[in-house]
Amino acid sequence: MRDPYEVLGVRRDASAADIKSAFRRLAKKLHPDANSKDPKAATRFAELNAAYEILGETDKRKAFDNGEIDAEGKPRFRGFEGFGGRGGAGGPGAGPQGFETYTWGADGMQAGRRRGGAAGGAGGFRGFGIDDIIKDMFGGASGHGAHHFETEELEPQRASTDVTAAATITLAEAATGTSRRVRLPTGKEIDVKIPAGLSEGQQIRLKGQGLAGPRKSVGDAWITVSIAPHPLFKRDGNDLRLDLPIALHEAVLGSKVRVPTLDGAVDLAIPASTNGGRVFRLRGKGFPGKDGTGDLLVTVHIILPDKHDAELDELMQRWRDSKPYDPRKNLG
Repeated sequence: MRDPYEVLGVRRDASAADIKSAFRRLAKKLHPDANSKDPKAATRFAELNAAYEILGETDKRKAFDNGEIDAEGKPRFRGFEGFGGRGGAGGPGAGPQGFETYTWGADGMQAGRRRGGAAGGAGGFRGFGIDDIIKDMFGGASGHGAHHFETEELEPQRASTDVTAAATITLAEAATGTSRRVRLPTGKEIDVKIPAGLSEGQQIRLKGQGLAGPRKSVGDAWITVSIAPHPLFKRDGNDLRLDLPIALHEAVLGSKVRVPTLDGAVDLAIPASTNGGRVFRLRGKGFPGKDGTGDLLVTVHIILPDKHDAELDELMQRWRDSKPYDPRKNLG
C-alpha cells in the first residue's frame, strides 16, 4: 500500500484538522456510490480509508512515523539489539527483564514483554472516527449505504472493502425470479440469482465478492436491483393496476373482454351499464409477496371511436332529447 500521507495528499507535519479535512474532501470525491461507472473507485476508496485509519488516530500515526507499523497498520520487525539492553524492538520501558514485542489484534496494537516479563502494556487504540465522518458527510448513514445515494435505508453497515453494482430486471422477472450476469467493480463477472417477489431498490448481498482488506479479510458485493417500468401494469404494494379501454357498446350492453396478466390473458365479464372508472378485482393475479400473491385491479375506461360517426351523433341526440339525465346532480 502507498504511504498514507501520499494517499491523503498531506505533508508529514500536517495537523490533525488538516488530515481530517483532506479525508472528508477525498471521501466525497472517491465514494463508490458517486462513481458507479468507475470500476476502480472502490479500490481507491478502500485505500483512502486505510490511510485515514493510520493518520486519523494520534497513537497510530505516531507508531507509523516511528516505523513501528507499516502503511497497512501491521507491526514492523525491527531486530534485537541485545537481549539484555534497552534497544531493539523494545521502546521506552524495556529493560534487563526482556524486550517488548508488538502484536496486532482486535483491540489494535498492543505492547507486551517477553522473556521474564509478564505480558502487559498498551491497551487498544481508540476508534479513528471514519464511520462518524462518513455519517456526517452523507446525511446520517454510514459507509456505502448512505441514503443520500438512494440505497436501501435499513441495510446492515458495510465495510470500506465492500463493492456495489446494479442490475435491472422486468416486472415479470421480479414476480417469478430470474438471474443476471453482473460485472463487479473488481472486474469480475458473476451470475446473480434474483429471488421472486423482490421490490424496487432492494439489495442482494454476495459474501466474499468484494475487495481484499487488512488481516486477510474480504468485503462483500451489494447488488441493487431495479425493476424496469412495465408498459401496462403499475405496482401498488403486492397488487397490480391496469387501465383497460372498453368500447361504448361494451359498457352499455355488457361483454366479455380479454385482460392481460403477468402470466397470460384471462376473460373478464363486463356487466351491462358499466360506468367508466369502475374497478374490477382479479384475485391472485397480482405480485407475489410474503403474505401471498396480490390482486390485479382493472380500471375500465370508455373509449369512443377514433373517427367521427354521424349515426352515433344522431343516436345520442335522440337519447338526449327523449331521456335526459344529469350525472352531476350530486355535485351541488
